[in-house]
Amino acid sequence: MDKELIIKSTLSDVEIALLEGSRLVEIHRQKTNNNSTVGDIFLGCAKKLMPGLNAGFIDIGHRKDAFLHYTDLGPQINSLIKYTDSVMKGSYNSPLLENFELEPDNPKTGKIDQVFARNAHVLVQVLKEPISTKGPRLSCELTIPGRYVVLTPFSDIVAVSKKISSGDERKRLKVLVESIRPKNFGVIVRTAAEGKKVADLHNDIRELEEKWKTIFNQLKKTKSPDKILSEIDKTSSILRDILNDNFNKIIVDDKEMHQSIKEYLQSIAPDKVKILQQYKGSRHIFDNFDINRQIKASFGKTSTMSSGAYIVIEHTEAMHVIDVNSGPKTQKRDQEDAAMAVNLEAAEEIARQLRLRDIGGLIIVDFIDMRTSENKTSLYNKMKDFMQGDRAQHTILPLSKFGLMQITRQRTRPEVNIDTTELCPTCLGTGKVNPSILVIDNIQRDIEYIIQSRPKSKFRLDANQFIYAYLKSGWPSIQMKWFMKYKKWISLGQNTDYHLFEYKFYDEANDEIRLS
Repeated sequence: MDKELIIKSTLSDVEIALLEGSRLVEIHRQKTNNNSTVGDIFLGCAKKLMPGLNAGFIDIGHRKDAFLHYTDLGPQINSLIKYTDSVMKGSYNSPLLENFELEPDNPKTGKIDQVFARNAHVLVQVLKEPISTKGPRLSCELTIPGRYVVLTPFSDIVAVSKKISSGDERKRLKVLVESIRPKNFGVIVRTAAEGKKVADLHNDIRELEEKWKTIFNQLKKTKSPDKILSEIDKTSSILRDILNDNFNKIIVDDKEMHQSIKEYLQSIAPDKVKILQQYKGSRHIFDNFDINRQIKASFGKTSTMSSGAYIVIEHTEAMHVIDVNSGPKTQKRDQEDAAMAVNLEAAEEIARQLRLRDIGGLIIVDFIDMRTSENKTSLYNKMKDFMQGDRAQHTILPLSKFGLMQITRQRTRPEVNIDTTELCPTCLGTGKVNPSILVIDNIQRDIEYIIQSRPKSKFRLDANQFIYAYLKSGWPSIQMKWFMKYKKWISLGQNTDYHLFEYKFYDEANDEIRLS
């Protein structure tokens, strides 16, 4: 499946849209002055220890103290504390860890006040961005990600991504990395390393070693809570994590951003520089690639699919709840087959919505009831397939006795929430309606349903005068395009009593064709 990355850059923020097969599957927004990003490494100071919670609040220079739980300390926390103190005091002067003596692993069960003293300094990494009233969440298991590998200090473990399925390839990569990894550093081999030569992996590890040296040099001169190492910007991190052979376009509308991405691509994947383009069109870049329309269609409470079936997404304090509905236009067929068809279409859309909105935590999906265990198992397996492209960690459980599917998905940043409602032009702002950008899509979907359900009948579309004029204007007009597409002339009428987005269909006897 072709993948495209469309990037809009302004003085205040950067918006990144990921398209798969021209469908919007991810949208990222980053303020250019954002001072806390997942992956940044800080020198933190333990301000408040909470034995009851088995956690501590760590000052990292953020306006809210960050949260660090005992389970996020990691087994190498004693080595990390020793290293932080030794470098800050000047007693350890080697930029790498070849001369560093590791401490015994920390037990999984223990108390945080047995590990930290109040006001103790330690290196920490941002695990989750601030969400709502909560400060950042931290981890002491430091990771330094590269294109092909991730470096983990104070460890000797070499692990290979589970997404590399070939046993021979996993063994080859593990042997290669074992031979080139620096002492006292563990390595996680990423999926992108599949098929790569030892020189590629070696260069990646050398670059990550340079980042560790930066941490060492910063730590020597920093005495108070401060940022030690910044994760690369959002655009570059997305390119690093997802860039593969399926990408065929990266399009950016800003000259400086174009140059920055070009330089980054030359360093990580020189063969991909040719797919980078600078957009110079007169239209807004997101309008030109149909992204704004997809945003309007995707971020409401209800998401309608091509068959007319739809899902309703509700957010509560504890979880997200998604309800699957067949809609009024489902084709007449065996009830079990119809339920299975709608559920499969809904499962694909739900997988897309979870990525698009970056919904995390617990998600409960109420699918349409099915009788056979084969269909239930098939739906469960398909849901796992649809979510395979989701980079966030997730767990999917089979359908319960009540026909509910439970999904947990990693949350690392605030959920993407875009308000797609518009002030109603009829009631002058006292109510809200669906986005006007979708009215033509809705009309066309209804036309297709009428043609499918009564192929030999003639019918007429009546609409507000503005919609009528829009359908008639231009050459070829939308009305003419419908004729060429459906081989059927659709008469148009106008009714000044209709509000802007109201429309109805009538048959030859002038009786209204009701669609629901």
